[in-house]
Amino acid sequence: MPIINRIADFHADMTTWRRDLHAHPELGFELPRTSAKVAEKLREFGVDEVVTGIAKTGVVGVIRGRNAQNGRAIGLRADMDALPILEETGAPYASLNPGIMHACGHDGHTTMLLGAARYLAETRNFDGTVYVIFQPAEEGEGGGRVMVEEGLFERFPMSQVFGLHNWPGVPAGTFMWRNGPIMAATGEIAITVTGHGAHGAKPNEGIDPILVAAHIVTGLQSIVARNMEPTEAGVVTIGTISAGHADNVIPERAVMRGTARWFNPAVGDVLEAGVKRIATGIAAGFGAEAEVLFRRNYPATVNDEEATMHTVRAAKTIAGEAKVIPMERPTMGAEDFSYMLNVKQGSYIMLGTGSAPNDPGLHHPLYDFNDETLPVGASYWATLAEQLLKA
Repeated sequence: MPIINRIADFHADMTTWRRDLHAHPELGFELPRTSAKVAEKLREFGVDEVVTGIAKTGVVGVIRGRNAQNGRAIGLRADMDALPILEETGAPYASLNPGIMHACGHDGHTTMLLGAARYLAETRNFDGTVYVIFQPAEEGEGGGRVMVEEGLFERFPMSQVFGLHNWPGVPAGTFMWRNGPIMAATGEIAITVTGHGAHGAKPNEGIDPILVAAHIVTGLQSIVARNMEPTEAGVVTIGTISAGHADNVIPERAVMRGTARWFNPAVGDVLEAGVKRIATGIAAGFGAEAEVLFRRNYPATVNDEEATMHTVRAAKTIAGEAKVIPMERPTMGAEDFSYMLNVKQGSYIMLGTGSAPNDPGLHHPLYDFNDETLPVGASYWATLAEQLLKA
């Protein structure tokens, strides 16, 4: 694949950076070592400014090209945080922090953007300014939202912003793109069912919250099947149910937690109303009570058509026409890059990292980023910047 020669020259360096980040994963907004390493590298590369402390541990590097006073500027964003998963890869650079690992490839995302920053700072073959944005807390805590709220786009004025995610199960070096929605909005569901405790041998003397919870789980599936427009997409999943401590006791409460996903905001309204109506109604029918929390988290990630065409052009420059393919349908996964796209024109693209048999996929204790794709991603970022800000 025709990656940029200069970036290929420091492929080994990028592999070292990535594996160091992998061995020292951190969670959420608490990324002191990770953000310090990123800032250290940016300064080493000679970027013009390194700004830290946005969204607590976020970092922004400012790289000015030729004629930087012309006001043209774009942003390139990578996420830095890991996941609360116990790593099982057995790699020599496996996590040194028990119960925390880079199971989503953010170590690779960070490294690819660092590689692009090194190249762009060396060459300056563009007119305007490139902001390299390193974001904390993508995994469920909304670091993207916090960066926007803390003035990311006011402090670093840019016309467009772009994101990238690695995608296992797709041949390494293949890009996938999509106009419009590419990742879903997400909602958090928590339902507490309160019944009446009793001896397991005397169920008639109690109200069984576990039985009620079981009926609620079944009933919730009717929302997508019977309340939504069939051509729309939506998901309601209950992932955990916890209740009781003994096998011969009917407990007082059962707690259910899950997730909802959608693209169209109107579908989110249907899901939220349906979860509340069904849970409370079924509970009341059994003589129990249900307290329902439906909290909307990330909005849908929606790509701008014009910006997406820029990403496709850059990807084809690096990978060739045959390895840049449209996604047939969006994924129901979620991304807080959506908060940035709600404010600025931009686009999000996927980079295949391999399709080996039994690939564990993202968020799995056996997952590891494919280092062979590091120069591909870095070359894509650099090419996108040089094409959009053509000298």
